[in-house]
Amino acid sequence: MEVFAIIMAGGIGSRFWPRSKQKAPKQLMKIFGDKTMIQDTVARLDGIVENKNIFVITNEIQKPQVVEQLPQLPEENIIDEPFGKNTAACVGLSAAIVKKKNSKAVMITLPADHFIKDVKEFQENITVAIKFAEKSKGLVTIGINPNKPETGYGYIQIDDKKSDENIHKVLTFAEKPNLGTAKRFMKAGDFLWNSGMFIWSVEAIWEEIKTHMPDLYSGINEIYDAYETDDFKKVLREVYGQIKSISIDYGVMEKSKNVYLTKGYFDWSDVGSWEAVYELSEKDKDDNAKIGEVYSSDTFSSYIYSPNKFTAVIGGHNLIVIDTDEALLICDRNNAQDVKNIVDYLKMNNHKELI
Repeated sequence: MEVFAIIMAGGIGSRFWPRSKQKAPKQLMKIFGDKTMIQDTVARLDGIVENKNIFVITNEIQKPQVVEQLPQLPEENIIDEPFGKNTAACVGLSAAIVKKKNSKAVMITLPADHFIKDVKEFQENITVAIKFAEKSKGLVTIGINPNKPETGYGYIQIDDKKSDENIHKVLTFAEKPNLGTAKRFMKAGDFLWNSGMFIWSVEAIWEEIKTHMPDLYSGINEIYDAYETDDFKKVLREVYGQIKSISIDYGVMEKSKNVYLTKGYFDWSDVGSWEAVYELSEKDKDDNAKIGEVYSSDTFSSYIYSPNKFTAVIGGHNLIVIDTDEALLICDRNNAQDVKNIVDYLKMNNHKELI
């Protein structure tokens, strides 16, 4: 059995403004440690997937940096989408590529910007999922045991009474809930966070797309025929111009009766905002996480990033401060999700140099 990995790396990380921009988004940033998030994602696959079988789906603007950051991968494995069309298109494109390489292969599909602390546990989960996906032709995802009633994640309900080697049948998907619903999910005990990581055979996902997304299926057949020919770029643009922008969760996973889950027992975060970075960062006695030369007085529970200039914060509580050469962000940690609105504002006011 041959295993391929697809790294989805086309987002712009608008909640991480002003550090994250179109040319240098979150997945290409060093947030934790000496490696960027995409470098960590690829490193976690060491020993499971050969470098020649790792593909990155990104966009034209970000491709040069992805190539630079991942020199161990063949450059032709860095594929730039002509337009962002959500995860279903990305999965369809990657399935066409892998099917061309080996129609019997198993695919691992991972976002480029997740934080995972216990790599050994992660690899054990992936290995279990690979074996089951190859044997069963099922669609497998990794669910994370919730440790709090999180409203920023989708949830997956499983049949917890029937399991085989940490493989559980999925009953239903739930969108991001309000706090009351999230608390009910926690109390029920059979709901897990949706990690957005998928493992399946090429044959299985190809048939599921055929069944549930016939328009996408038609398009990926065209891509399959054109891959590794001179017409590939042209055909890819034409197909992407016609297909709908939709997530693989909504397009396939929520409709399929063949979905399974393996529980991930490793520390995990999708690092969806500066608030998540604060929670994952080391803190001082005042619960502050500080990067750079920072003076703080009567300041508590704050994340202060200012590596290039001296910064002082006095009397600040529960703040996020991000100071770059081009812009300054100051916001309450409770409003971290609203940072994306700044990017919308800058687009409307034609401040392209800041995004």
